[in-house]
Amino acid sequence: MAIEPQAPTEPGMTSLLKGIVSDLGELIKKQFQFAGAELKADARKTWEASRMMAIGAGVATLGVIVLTFMFVYLLHALTAPPEMDPAGLPLWACHGIVGGVTLAIGATVLLAGKAKLESFNPLPDETLQTMKENLELSHGSSRPSAS
Repeated sequence: MAIEPQAPTEPGMTSLLKGIVSDLGELIKKQFQFAGAELKADARKTWEASRMMAIGAGVATLGVIVLTFMFVYLLHALTAPPEMDPAGLPLWACHGIVGGVTLAIGATVLLAGKAKLESFNPLPDETLQTMKENLELSHGSSRPSAS
């Protein structure tokens, strides 16, 4: 009784399924790594924009406080006799200039932070798009074409 050499057999169904499950697991793992990296980058951008907005809001608040003092001095100057103030520029005008410049700087920084925050979407768009494409590819072979 002679034993015939067997031709190489095709991989079994179980080994094919194991390969598919392994590849799917690796794909999901890579997707999560990609999403994590994208979220870190977006969090850094959000932090920078928020910091700019907070600094701008703080400086603008200081400007509003100084302008409030200016209105107090303006009221005083309007009700005081003219010979009382020996300076060439009234105190209320000094407060107004400083408050206006401070308010303008704060508003500029605040608007720059807002623009930076609006310039990107903090969601992991690239990861979501890739996952959507992967799902379409995996379901595309089982769905009939709509053309």
